[in-house]
Amino acid sequence: MAAPTQEEHEAYRGDLLAHCYRMLGSFDEAEDLVQETLVRAWRAADRYDPQRASLRTWLHRIATNACLSALQGRVRRPLPSGLGPPGDDPQAALTPSLDVPWLQPFPDARLGDPAWGDPADVTEQRAGLRLALVAALQLLPPRQRAALVLRDVLQLPASEVAHVLDSSVASVNSSLQRARATLRAAGPALDEWREPADPDERAVVERYLAAFEAADVPGLTRLLADDVVLEMPPVALWLTGRAHYREFMERVFDLRGSGWRLLPVRANGSPALAAYAPDPATGGVRAHSLQVFTVAGGLIQRCVTFADPSLLRLFGVPA
Repeated sequence: MAAPTQEEHEAYRGDLLAHCYRMLGSFDEAEDLVQETLVRAWRAADRYDPQRASLRTWLHRIATNACLSALQGRVRRPLPSGLGPPGDDPQAALTPSLDVPWLQPFPDARLGDPAWGDPADVTEQRAGLRLALVAALQLLPPRQRAALVLRDVLQLPASEVAHVLDSSVASVNSSLQRARATLRAAGPALDEWREPADPDERAVVERYLAAFEAADVPGLTRLLADDVVLEMPPVALWLTGRAHYREFMERVFDLRGSGWRLLPVRANGSPALAAYAPDPATGGVRAHSLQVFTVAGGLIQRCVTFADPSLLRLFGVPA
């Protein structure tokens, strides 16, 4: 049988990118490792044996090994909610913690079309990118993380996961049990990522966009769940509750003024907004942040605002 072509390898780029991102929590590093994976695969194409594993499994084995090597000696990439209790002062200083390797967002458009399965696989893949899940995965030791991602997110059979990890099925199953227990102890992320998206999430975020651009704080507040969470990496402060969120937004508009512009995008399988703040120097707007939402029950449950304008370059919008 002929060796896989470079085009056949490339068809899995989006799949591999999502896999490396779940492992590393960094989109930039995931891109680098996917490129390294595809170069390694192309150089070893004549050694690929389709009798031992599918092309997808073989590529994931190369990618997983690259990720495990990259993770040696690394600290995890958190969100602010993973570092300590919520704050109780929406007026607190917003000091960036630049020494923390923060979790990065993932642009859905980079997942691409699947080279395997049916459209349901895309839905599963996007759900497996949700920020709560990816943040929780960072709590796991690297090999447990790999076992859980390969088995529970990518839905590979235990025998193929064992092949990827150069391990036994019994060892894989043991790792999975420990990984699932750790995630369930940390929160509901493992179960929640499988839940279907709220059918009204797009309409809710569109109403949020309109209220934000109008600097309509009461309108924003009506869209929030009682226990809504707001976090803003690289600032370690995070807030919970509708009252804190409302007070924080009042502070934002007092400081920055009105005239914000927001562009809808998709990040981590969720609706998101690229935000542009008023720029008094030019009379226009300038890149400010990326807001990623979790919507359930017709209300916003969580907003993760990545206050790093450079991240907008990942989403194909003006930076």
